[in-house]
Amino acid sequence: MAAAEASPLRVGFVGAGRMAEAIAQGLIRAGKVEAQNVLASAPSDMNLCHFQALGCQTTHSNKEVLQGCLLVFFATKPHILPAVLLEVAPVVTAEHVLVSVAAGISLNTLEELLPPATRVLRVAPNLPCVVQEGAMVVARGHHAGSSEAKLVQTLLAACGWCEEVPEAHVDIHTGLSGSGVAYVCTFSEALAEGAIKMGMPSDLAHRIAAQTLLGTAKLLLKRGQHPAQLRTDVCTPGGTTIYGLHALEQGGLRAAAMSAVEAATSRAKELSK
Repeated sequence: MAAAEASPLRVGFVGAGRMAEAIAQGLIRAGKVEAQNVLASAPSDMNLCHFQALGCQTTHSNKEVLQGCLLVFFATKPHILPAVLLEVAPVVTAEHVLVSVAAGISLNTLEELLPPATRVLRVAPNLPCVVQEGAMVVARGHHAGSSEAKLVQTLLAACGWCEEVPEAHVDIHTGLSGSGVAYVCTFSEALAEGAIKMGMPSDLAHRIAAQTLLGTAKLLLKRGQHPAQLRTDVCTPGGTTIYGLHALEQGGLRAAAMSAVEAATSRAKELSK
């Protein structure tokens, strides 16, 4: 990436959906890249208009993105990505660093579809990247080094938290964090509905449930404690919390959550084959 470092960084996006927009928005807001140095492609104008609103450049040509940017995020639907990679392969050079955010597409598959020795990385983001609170992991292919991984981590820090992991952990991250957003929303909804059942207005109950999840997450991250320790801090002998926890255990909450992560991870692995 020496050429990219010597001049203003230009970042490309092949695919302009919600996740691509979230990453671009984070990079621009954090000052990692100038809006005019972002180029995004998509078949229609429906998603490109969001990039245009950010002040980014847009095109309908995927090859144009590769020709104009050395760092390119591929953010298409997974089933479309192989065809897109074959399309752009003729214009991929040794200077490119290519990052896939498509779920279920392995690094081996990416490398097989691109020219030999292409520097490829795989990132698993999640929806909170939209509000710059994402939990992300990055894995590098055979030809991407630590400098490329560090570059991607540094840029994606604008969208939340990003850590390098072995590729084997990427599908687990999908089951835990990518799909976990839906699990947390389901739990938040259930908490609020419990309060509604007891007579609290719906809007208030949902706001309190969401804020409780937010505050608890911040406490866990700030203290660096095991969740069991924070849970113990809330419980008092014979108090309200231990009665509530007993009800959760009777309902199998913990086992259900573990099974959800296992099922989603297994599905992610199936998709990568």
